[in-house]
Amino acid sequence: MGTASFLKRARALLRIRNRLARECLAELLAVFVLILITLSGSAQMVTSSGTKGNILTAYLAGALAVMVAVYTAGGVSGAHLNPAFSLAMCLLEQFPWWKFPIFVAVQTAAAFIAAGAVYALYYDAIRHYGNGTLTVSGPQETASIFATYPADYLSISNGFLDQVMATAMLILGILAILDTRNKGVPKGLEPVAVALLVLSLGVSMGSNCGCPMNPARDFGPRLFTYVAGWGAEVFRWV
Repeated sequence: MGTASFLKRARALLRIRNRLARECLAELLAVFVLILITLSGSAQMVTSSGTKGNILTAYLAGALAVMVAVYTAGGVSGAHLNPAFSLAMCLLEQFPWWKFPIFVAVQTAAAFIAAGAVYALYYDAIRHYGNGTLTVSGPQETASIFATYPADYLSISNGFLDQVMATAMLILGILAILDTRNKGVPKGLEPVAVALLVLSLGVSMGSNCGCPMNPARDFGPRLFTYVAGWGAEVFRWV
């Protein structure tokens, strides 16, 4: 009885009553989960030279990470996870504009923190694979674990089109899944449908740029690699 009473008082004390604070914390945790699993899938593929993962397993990890992240925060913040989705909600007048910069900052910060966690988790593997050096290009580069880079043949204009089209398909697909006037996804399985959407886009539109579709997912970890020692080359079109 005493323990139950103590736990009840502790929950009441730790409960966050401010709605915006709860939403931001939910978004922070969900994006952290998303990026932790996504980047870990890439790290396992790269550092094992493809023996413990390949491009398909990396895409699958990213898609399932989306599912887990949506289940994590969907009931609190709506699990935006992506500044592009937050912007779309603002344009559709389903999300207040004043919250937009706050959500973008939280999403980017969560991606940065998650990149640091992946670096710590795979520190030995990254150092071993790169022979102790952190490089952005070359046969033993490791920067692509954290951020996406264009294929050698890709022009800036084609890269821009690639990202616009892939992100548009992502937003269109999510809106279609969530539209109650459509045939509809069984209640509670919406995150699974979104994960399958992300997987389909990865395996069909991933060869040009890696199909990031999420500015926070790309910029946060890219900024981390710059700080962690990969250098300014992470921001150049190589």
